[in-house]
Amino acid sequence: MYRLALSALGLLAAQAAAQCTREDLSAATDSLLAAQTAGTPDAIAPLADTVAYLEAFKTADIATGILSHPLKIDFNRSLLDTTACATYTEIIVTDAAHPYVIGTQMRFLDGKIANISSLVTDQGDWLFNATGTYYWASRENWDPIPEDQRDSREVIQAAADAYADLFNDKSVQVPWGTPCARLEGGAYTGSGSATDRCDVGVPNGVALVNRRYVIDETIGAVDIFIDFATVPDSHEFRVESGKLRFVHTITVMG
Repeated sequence: MYRLALSALGLLAAQAAAQCTREDLSAATDSLLAAQTAGTPDAIAPLADTVAYLEAFKTADIATGILSHPLKIDFNRSLLDTTACATYTEIIVTDAAHPYVIGTQMRFLDGKIANISSLVTDQGDWLFNATGTYYWASRENWDPIPEDQRDSREVIQAAADAYADLFNDKSVQVPWGTPCARLEGGAYTGSGSATDRCDVGVPNGVALVNRRYVIDETIGAVDIFIDFATVPDSHEFRVESGKLRFVHTITVMG
C-alpha cells in the first residue's frame, strides 16, 4: 500500500535528475499498461512511499481515477528518458462504449515512481477521435534510430521548443522536416505522402509554458507536458536528423 501526496511538492521532488536504465523504465511502463488494462492502479511498480498523482495537472485520487477503470488498449508507445529518469506513455482505446486517448508521464526518485501525471481525453476534448488517432498513429514509423544517426537530447529538445515557441513568436525558426505530419486529436495534417506538412494551422499569440520534458534519444522523441494558455496539453515529437517528422497532441478541454 502507498500514500498519495496531493501537492506540487511531490511533483517538484520527483523531477530531480537521476540515471535509470532503459530496462527498468520499460518494466515500469509495462506495469502501467498492465494496471490500466486490469483497472488496478496498485499494480504499478516500483512505487515510492509517497506518490503524487495528477490528472489534467490537478491532484487526484488514484483509487478512483482513470487507472481504476479496466480498458482494452489498442495502441501504446512509451518514451524512456534515462537521464531525467522519466517516461511518457501514449495510450489509445477505441472501445465504442467509451474511447480514450491518454498521455501519462511518470517520474522517478531514487529508482521508484514518485509522480504519475495523466492527461485523459475523451468525447468533447480538442478534436477528439480515438479511431482517427489510432489509424494514423499505428501507421507512423517511430522505430529506434541507428545509434550513429541519433540526435543529442539537446537537439531533440531544441526542435520541440522551437515549435512550441512559434505559437507566441512567429520569428522563431522551426526545423520543419519534409515530410512532417501532425496528429492533433484525431485530425491529421498529412496523408502519408512524401509532401506531408506540419507547419499549417499554427495559431499566434498563445504562450506554451511550464514545460515538462521526457526525452528519448533512442527513438528520437520528446514529450512535453505544457500549459497551453490555460488548458492542459501534451505535445509529443519525433525528430530525425534535427528536423521534426511527427507531432502528436493531446489537449484536455473539460
